[in-house]
Order: sequence, then structure tokens, then C-alpha cells
Amino acid sequence: MSGNSTDAGRSVTSKVVSILLTFTDGNVQSLTEIARLAGLPVSTAHRLVAELAAGGVVERTDDAHYRAGLPLKAIGAHAARTSGLHERARRVMEDVCAATRTDVRLGVLDGFAVAYTEKFVGHRPVSAFAANEPLPAHATAMGKALLAFSPPRLVDSFLQRGLTRYTPYTLTSEDRVRQALDVTRLTRMALCRWELELGAAAIAAPVFGDGGAVVAAIELRVRDLRRDLHVMQPALNVAAGCLSRELTAGRVAGLLWPERVLATPLAAPIEARVPAPAPVLGARSGSVGSRVPVNGKEQRSPALPR
Repeated sequence: MSGNSTDAGRSVTSKVVSILLTFTDGNVQSLTEIARLAGLPVSTAHRLVAELAAGGVVERTDDAHYRAGLPLKAIGAHAARTSGLHERARRVMEDVCAATRTDVRLGVLDGFAVAYTEKFVGHRPVSAFAANEPLPAHATAMGKALLAFSPPRLVDSFLQRGLTRYTPYTLTSEDRVRQALDVTRLTRMALCRWELELGAAAIAAPVFGDGGAVVAAIELRVRDLRRDLHVMQPALNVAAGCLSRELTAGRVAGLLWPERVLATPLAAPIEARVPAPAPVLGARSGSVGSRVPVNGKEQRSPALPR
């Protein structure tokens, strides 16, 4: 057991951190072991561990040992998931950025917001998830793509919290958001124009993981939705399909090179358990505001704001 000398001069934060770091390998340990590994007197360790257990950060077992609580496990799982996803997505993001010559984002739901990593045109590397402030899901294309394929209960909870207006174009009506999600589910493509920032537009496609569950969304920034949508959508479909296959099959399917991506009229169908990519929006009518069936009825998809 460590003596009081190791405890002298240390802040409470330092002591708590040292205790939490003893659980990095998912082990179960006694109070004496925690004190020894953290370099703290048993009395200090007992007081701090009791407070952490009261808050659920650590859990006390039936035999008076301790293990990581649900909050710690959730943080660890999220970090592992985003780290693994970041590594798998990096090459895909770099390829589609080079193919389209536009900025690319990859987003995941983080509570009711969207945590994201991005690749800017040029030589800057793909950023880390932690480097960017999360964005509101209802005001971004990638957020809409994620919500559209999320469980209905999650969507209901999200909408019940209220929707913040960021610009005059932000969707703050529950009915309008649900309509946008309905269209996204049918087209496999989410659109956003001037909803978070005036002058900023984007398109996004969902990325599916094992079991067909949505795990992320890839977003491309566009200058003009009306002009750029049909050029950018095939490349976006290919990128989302490649990453979906990587996550389900454990390998990267190579992206087409820029000249082939931009010349391809439709992305190739995605295999395995991932839904087939959508047809290009408005392909039949030649416009984004084409008719699509919603709940068995034909309905006109929302026209882009002018």
C-alpha cells in the first residue's frame, strides 16, 4: 500500500483520474488494489471511489470489488467506435474529396447532435472527431441522413426536445422534418441548403454497418444544389457504398477514380446487407422536386429554396 507521501500535493482531479485509469483494461479489482495502482492511501481511495460509485461511474460488485460503470463503458465504446470508423473512413474520404474536389464530412450521432470528422480539399489530413464541435442533426444533411434510418423512438425523442432555428431556412416544424426524413429514406439522399449557415449547402448519404443498421453518414459540400446535385450524387453513392461494404465485409472496396466517378450515371448496387443505393434525385422528371410515394401516396418532394 502506498504511503501518504505519494498523496501530498496532488489535486482531487489528479486523484480521481488516477483511480479511473486503473480500469482501462476492464478489470475488476479490490479497493486495496485501486489504492496501490493509483498511488493513494486506502482511506483517500475509499472516499473517492465511494463518490464515483454513488454517481454510477464505477460499480461495486457483490464481493466488495469494483469495476467500470456504464458511463465509463459508454465513453470507451464510443471512442473505440469512432476511432475504428475514422481509420476505415479516412481513405474513402480522401478519395471522394479528390474525385469531387469538394469538402467531405463523415458524421455519427452523438446523443442528439452529430459528431463529425472532415477532409478539406487540398493537402490537409482528415481531422479527428474530437477536433470539431458537434452540429445539430436537423440542420445538417448528414444529420438528416442519420435520423432517417434511426429507430423511430430516437427520432421521436429528438423532435420532442424542440428544434432550434439557425437561419430562416432551418426546419423547425416537426411535420416538415418528418417529411424530409421520409423523402431521405426513399431516395437514400439527404439535402440541406442554408439551414445551418446562409450560403452553405450539402448532400449526404447514409453508411450502413453490420446488420444493416445506420452507423454514419457521408456529406459533401456543394455550391449550388440545383446545378451540382446530379454531378455529385453518383460519387457520394459510391463512397457511402464502399464504406458500408468495408464495415460489413471487413475490407475496403476501392473507389472509382475521379474521371470514372463523375462520368458514372448511377452508383453500382451495394451488395451484402446494405440497401441498394438510390436513383439520382429527379431522374425521371429532370428536377429535384419530383413526385415520390410516401405512405402509399404520391407526393412531391420538397423543392429547393431559391
